[in-house]
Amino acid sequence: MNLEDWFQKGMTAQEYVDSMDKFQKDLIYIYEHFNISTEDYPFFEKLQKKDIRAVVLTEDWCGDAMLNVPIFLRLAEAGHIETHFLRRDENLELMDRYLTNGKSRSIPIIIFIDRDGEEICSWGPRAPELQTFLDDSIGSLPEKETKDYQEKQKQMLTFITKAYRDHQNFWHYVYKDMIRTLA
Repeated sequence: MNLEDWFQKGMTAQEYVDSMDKFQKDLIYIYEHFNISTEDYPFFEKLQKKDIRAVVLTEDWCGDAMLNVPIFLRLAEAGHIETHFLRRDENLELMDRYLTNGKSRSIPIIIFIDRDGEEICSWGPRAPELQTFLDDSIGSLPEKETKDYQEKQKQMLTFITKAYRDHQNFWHYVYKDMIRTLA
């Protein structure tokens, strides 16, 4: 399938959010509390003229998606980017075209396309600053063979999720990185 077919197959943002179970409240919280910077209005005026659309590969259980999707939705609104969502696990054929480091099915992945369905660029799964934060957090875990590894890993994931939800500077990193990609 080409990207136009994948776009047509996708859900609207509202359908995706309505279908969420795990991180719906957190995603909505970030969406409701994140605002586009007025200094970026000229960028969005230019973006609106480009007539861009987007396909978002995501899953409800993903903490990165919980953070990145609402920031992207605000950006998409400001740039008039029509967006459709696909669940990663149901669309592995497309996902496998956008592997992180050539091997990982990390999400979300946002694929920007033109009116002809041709790829313009893609973004994801996270801003560089968040990759550093994640790498540092994972680096603090004990060795996998230790008996408390799973407990420590669970605590770390809870910490990361809370940080993603509550640290607005993380939101800003995502926003600026998405803008850099689209510029």
